[in-house]
Amino acid sequence: MREKRQKQMPLSPTFRQDFDQARELKAISRILDQHPAIYELVYQDLCPYGPDVNDTGAEGMSAEQVVRAAIVKALFGYSYRQLAFHIVDSDCLRSFCLIGFGKGFKKSALQKNIKSLSGETWEQINRVVIGHAKEEKVEKGREVRIDCTVVESNIHHPMDSTLLWDVVRVMTRLLIAARELGVIGLGFQDHSRRAKRRMLGIHNAKREQARKKLYADLLKVTEKVVGYDEQALSFIDSYAPPSLEEMIEQARVFDEIQHYLPLARQVISQSERRVLHGENVPVSEKLVSLFETHTDIIIKDRRDTYFGHKICLTGGRSNLILDCVVLKGNPADSELTQTMLTRQKDIWGRPPLKAALDGGFASKNNVKLAKGDGVKDICFAKRRGIKVTDMCRSPYVYKRLRNFRAGIESGISWLKRCFGLGRCNWQGWRSFKSYVWASVVSANLLTLARAGIVK
Repeated sequence: MREKRQKQMPLSPTFRQDFDQARELKAISRILDQHPAIYELVYQDLCPYGPDVNDTGAEGMSAEQVVRAAIVKALFGYSYRQLAFHIVDSDCLRSFCLIGFGKGFKKSALQKNIKSLSGETWEQINRVVIGHAKEEKVEKGREVRIDCTVVESNIHHPMDSTLLWDVVRVMTRLLIAARELGVIGLGFQDHSRRAKRRMLGIHNAKREQARKKLYADLLKVTEKVVGYDEQALSFIDSYAPPSLEEMIEQARVFDEIQHYLPLARQVISQSERRVLHGENVPVSEKLVSLFETHTDIIIKDRRDTYFGHKICLTGGRSNLILDCVVLKGNPADSELTQTMLTRQKDIWGRPPLKAALDGGFASKNNVKLAKGDGVKDICFAKRRGIKVTDMCRSPYVYKRLRNFRAGIESGISWLKRCFGLGRCNWQGWRSFKSYVWASVVSANLLTLARAGIVK
């Protein structure tokens, strides 16, 4: 049965004290040990149906080991293969992850367990970490700074030609898998080479007329392949596999074709509308990836376009990230002001006294709402027609808060450079939120560890 904590770790390696990273890991370990509620939260995700559902076989990773391995992965930017190696190879990481001199864990076990943790669980862990910062008087939550940034999805730059090529290669691959199963009645032709040539020709075309001609042929090929898959569904469904393994493969191929067919139709539709008919397709009707369908199109300041999700971060004077919201769509910053301040009230039990925000959050209504909730001074980096005296008690306070707000920019830069927050390489919307929150929690633990070491 899976355990929440390691009861005994014989012949455990110890932390080396002659390296800064070892001292930081030891400090993080002490913080985690002081809050066993963290392991309770993780355990609920690892055993959603109760501890006694699977009470046979190996125990697997404990909840304590899973959260520690996830923190190591975020701190050092390891892949799962690298994580599996370094946990076994390093005495410090062995000690931190509580595996003693025993056998380590395979990369597949690490991935399965770490990916089991939801974004909501990481958010609750962050609340525990912030509570620890409050107890240690590292952070009081009286002054906050709020800003938004974009975390990109792990996709190639979306173009109609590459999306059509993705449709052809994926749908053809599934047809070939069905044929290898021995499904009777399948009739299709592999157009992958032709589709790839048209896609490359579109990229290299110098004239719009030649590009349109190539697009028309690529669309024709894509329609054919999608038609093959639609016809194949009935043949795959009626096929009777001779073995259990082939039955599982049949179900997988059938489900994947059903999953990709509507997406393929959407790609064909938006390509025809934009390329052949010259129509401006609304952002809400665009699909930018077959694989990361949750991806939003984020246009920032009318100059840069990102493909991922907008996140809103709240930082404190201690450089801790007090709160984070992963957003769907691209809401205006001004719509988020009240939400972020209310969440601070939920975290601390009281509103912050002072709040500093970017200029995009500014509006007279937001000033009024914030003041009504108990915020004494609120500063927007750009006033946008709002008087300084309406926001703050004096120009001096406004200038001080405006300078304070700039610190969140360095915090965001640190998260992106050192914790991989610039681009999420986990697949799916649920995993996207988990990835963001795991980076935030790891950064907060490192900040607290360094604060404790300095003390």
